[in-house]
Amino acid sequence: MNTEILKRLLAFVLLCLVQALILNRIRLFGFATPLLPVYFVITFHRGYPKWAILTWSFLLGLCLDSFSNTPGVAAASMTLVALLQPYLLEPFVPRDSTDDLKVSVRSLGWGKFASLSFLLVVIYVAVFFTLEAFSFYNWQQWLMCIGGSTAMTYLFILVIENLRSK
Repeated sequence: MNTEILKRLLAFVLLCLVQALILNRIRLFGFATPLLPVYFVITFHRGYPKWAILTWSFLLGLCLDSFSNTPGVAAASMTLVALLQPYLLEPFVPRDSTDDLKVSVRSLGWGKFASLSFLLVVIYVAVFFTLEAFSFYNWQQWLMCIGGSTAMTYLFILVIENLRSK
């Protein structure tokens, strides 16, 4: 079996367990919850097949939905971010880079990685909480959930990437 698939499978299981057992219980100020599995989608390398990114992401979202009792919310959000990731990645990679460019701080630099991560995290969190609320009745709570969860998720991703880059 390919080592890339084994690493992806290990990351899949680890992120699913960490989200389901630890991060879903965090509600900072009553509305901010870190949604770390979006990091799984961010780190797909440039030449990874689009169908594989969609499949991995949908399965991770489905797994999260089954543990978190959010029917279809995480699966839809993860699938949308997986659909957009290859296209949003292109402006951030150098023109002369190879197809197997890994998305990390080492390959993109802090500025480009942080910008790409922030963009994908905002999309994921906004879609997640929009589908979860399915209404704009309490839009202040909705905006606070999006803002707080985006900030916490983004911070966690930057910390993890900082630890990985050393």
